[in-house]
Amino acid sequence: MFLPKYPDSPTPPPAHTHTPADPAPVRRALPSVSISTGAVVAVITGGVVLTALLAAVAVSAISVAVAAVVLRSLLREQHRRR
Repeated sequence: MFLPKYPDSPTPPPAHTHTPADPAPVRRALPSVSISTGAVVAVITGGVVLTALLAAVAVSAISVAVAAVVLRSLLREQHRRR
């Protein structure tokens, strides 16, 4: 007569056990980088200066475009009056 090995368990015992292969290699941590406050201040200052220069160029371009439109309008009116 066949008697189960584990009478309380409804599932049969595993046929083989899992043995892990070599453990995962240890990852090396990246070297820590220290950033001085002077470097941070320099980068922020440079960003502010470049942003201000970009804004100045944009304002200048807009004012030149407006001046060109006004001059063109004035020259048109002068040619119409003749």
